[in-house]
Amino acid sequence: MNQKNTKQPGTGKTQRYIQPSILMSLKLKPSYGYELIQDIQQFGFVEGAAPPGMIYRHLRQLEQEGLVCSEWHTEGTGPARRIYRLAPEGDDMLLAWIGYMEDQIRKLEAFTTRYHQAADR
Repeated sequence: MNQKNTKQPGTGKTQRYIQPSILMSLKLKPSYGYELIQDIQQFGFVEGAAPPGMIYRHLRQLEQEGLVCSEWHTEGTGPARRIYRLAPEGDDMLLAWIGYMEDQIRKLEAFTTRYHQAADR
């Protein structure tokens, strides 16, 4: 690798997959913001805890776009908390993301196959 380029391949793009990670998490179950911060780690696009400000910013944007909906949960003790749910439009967007990801998988597999073929020559 070039000594001047110390950046590792594939770094710097974790925010790209925050939206589908949030949508997938909400497809699995309605959730509170703090829970989402914990849950989206399982998808592997964010290392460590996602910054809360970034997640809440994405949630507000997703709600403005009609992809998620929320309501205040006031039952029980403690302060009211906002619970987020996937809207039908959010499910459609998640399906679009899945199509995009599957297309990326095909391209990456073709690329790595060509690499290995060239390396075997």
